[in-house]
Amino acid sequence: MAVQSKQKQLDQIAADIVKNNVCPDLAQTASRLVMGDGSPDADIVFVGEAPGKKEDETGIPFVGAAGKFLDEMLASIELKREDVYITNIVKYRPPNNRDPEPEEKKAFFPYLTKQLAVIEPKILIPLGRHSMNAFLPDFKISQVHGKAYRRKFPIEGVEKQPVILPLYHPAAALYNGGLRETLMSDFASIPQIIKNIT
Repeated sequence: MAVQSKQKQLDQIAADIVKNNVCPDLAQTASRLVMGDGSPDADIVFVGEAPGKKEDETGIPFVGAAGKFLDEMLASIELKREDVYITNIVKYRPPNNRDPEPEEKKAFFPYLTKQLAVIEPKILIPLGRHSMNAFLPDFKISQVHGKAYRRKFPIEGVEKQPVILPLYHPAAALYNGGLRETLMSDFASIPQIIKNIT
């Protein structure tokens, strides 16, 4: 599928979120919808929890301090933002950067799976436990970070399910130096995992 038509489909999903009035309370307190950033044709999709203040201002996911660290980790495996796709489960910033509520994640999840159906990534990387639990509900991130899983979850119309590779959230590494090394090391395995898939 041409990249342009994929982008059109992603734009349509964003329009549907607005039209269907998903999480109106969140929409009211947020400045804008933060849909995603990067290549609609990416092999790798990163999924965070929800936009923060900077993301709400710019409309681009992962642009604050955690985003800078994500960029640094991408560079460490010779990738740029343009090579991957970055999104969040919840597409509006929760007030005061609180954690997204379970019902907010549930309301947005079908739109996330539609995004994944359009992009068809080889590898899906949930960042942090909130995001991981949407795909691997019974897992603890401290036990499974950096391990690749094949798990069935509903992406309509997609033959090959992506491999799921849970990682710690880059923000966690900003407050915990030990996690920074763990994340860098988990990240270093991504190219090999992709090679093994293809």
